[in-house]
Amino acid sequence: MIYYIIMFIASVLITWIVRMLALRANVIDNPNERSSHTIPTPRGGGLAFVAIWFIGMTIEFIANNVEQDLYFAMLSGLLIVAVGVVDDIRNVSAKMRLAIQILASAAALYFLGGFQRLDFGFYVFENVYILTPIALIGFVWFINLFNFLDGIDGYVGIETVFIFLFIAVMFQDVYALLLSVAVAGFLVWNWQPAKIFMGDVGSTLIGFNVAICMTYYSNSEQLSVFIFLIITSVFWFDATLTLIRRWRNKENLGEAHCKHAYQRLTQSGFSHQKTSLLLLLTNALLGIFAYLAYIYSEYLMLFLLAAIILLSLIVKYIDKKKPF
Repeated sequence: MIYYIIMFIASVLITWIVRMLALRANVIDNPNERSSHTIPTPRGGGLAFVAIWFIGMTIEFIANNVEQDLYFAMLSGLLIVAVGVVDDIRNVSAKMRLAIQILASAAALYFLGGFQRLDFGFYVFENVYILTPIALIGFVWFINLFNFLDGIDGYVGIETVFIFLFIAVMFQDVYALLLSVAVAGFLVWNWQPAKIFMGDVGSTLIGFNVAICMTYYSNSEQLSVFIFLIITSVFWFDATLTLIRRWRNKENLGEAHCKHAYQRLTQSGFSHQKTSLLLLLTNALLGIFAYLAYIYSEYLMLFLLAAIILLSLIVKYIDKKKPF
C-alpha cells in the first residue's frame, strides 16, 4: 500500500513540475470557438503519469511481477509517447501520427502473440490471422478515441481510473493498478478548474494501454474483449454515434468540432465537474453490467446490449438539453 501511496504522491509532484516547465516553455492550449475551456491552460501533463507508470512497471518487471511479453508490448507505447510530446509542443502531421500509431500497435501485437480469440460468451472464434489485422485497426481506433474525448476537465482521467481500477480489482493486476494510481495523481491538477491538460502524450497512451489490456486478457482467456467494450462504452458509443451523425449531416469529418455528447452537456449548462461525476455514475452502472457479464458469460452479449440501451437513453436526454 505504501508503494502505491508513494507513486500517487510522485505523480502529483511531477505533474506540478511538468506544469511549471510547460508554462515556462509556453506550451499552452489557448481557447477557441471549439474549446470547452476559457482560460489559456498548459498542456502535456500526461507526461507526468506516463513517466511514473513506466518507472513503476519497470520496477515490477525487474521484480518478476510482469510478464516479459506484456512489458515489451507496453514499451512499444514509447513511440506514441514520443510523437505525443512533439505534437503537444508543435503540431505533427496526421499522416505521421497515424504511421507511428500503426507501428507501435503492430509491435505490441507482435509481443502479445497477435489477437488470438474472440469470445462471444456462447461461442469462441479463434483465428489469429483474421483477428490480428482487425485488432490493429482496433488499437489505432482506441488510441485516437481517448484523444477525441479529452475535451473537458477530469473527463478522460476519471474514465481511465475507473477502467484500470476495475481490472485491478478483478485480477489483482499490478499493471492496471499502477496506471490507475498514476492518473489519479494527475487528476489532482486536472480536476475542474484544470491547472493543466494531459495533452496527446497522455490521452493516446491511455487508449493504447486499453487496447493492450483487451488483447492480453482475451488471449489469456481471462476476460472477453466484449467486457472491455462494456466498461469503455461511454467513450466509443459517444465517438461512434457522433461520427455517424456528422456523416449523415454531410459535415467535413476531418474538421474539429464540439458535438460529442459530453461537450453538448457542458454547453447546456453542466459544469465540467458535474459532467465528469455523471460519467462516474454511468461507469458504476456499466461496471455492474461488466461484472455480471463476467459471472454469467453465456449472456455476455445481452449485457453489452443493455449498456448500449443505457447510453442511448442518456444521449436522448442530452439531445433534449442541447440538440445535435
